[in-house]
Amino acid sequence: MKSILIALALSLSAVSAQAEQMRLLMFEEVGCHWCAKWNSKLGPIYPKTAEGRTAPLKRIDIHDPIPAGIKLKSRPQFTPTFVVIRNGTEIGRIEGYPGEDFFWGLMEQILTDTPEYQKEKKAS
Repeated sequence: MKSILIALALSLSAVSAQAEQMRLLMFEEVGCHWCAKWNSKLGPIYPKTAEGRTAPLKRIDIHDPIPAGIKLKSRPQFTPTFVVIRNGTEIGRIEGYPGEDFFWGLMEQILTDTPEYQKEKKAS
């Protein structure tokens, strides 16, 4: 019984730590031209950037239910929609893919005041 309780406690702490992480949710769908453009231009480099290390990408089909524990200001209507969440709550979003330069600028605006991003920028 004690080992089951320990395993449960470790599992819950892992879930809790994951919930506190920042994430970039990419709401996409099959056949989305702009999703494909983002995937080809930015998808390979995103994880290597300060933004990608601060808010790792999680892809979600726009037609799927919103994952448990995620609070959005509103349900995404267009693909792609990029939503940055912190502690499971939306802190900013980008609707559509406005091109590479605009995407990075908008991501920086969303992340700039977070301590996680500031720390990552200093480390880069």
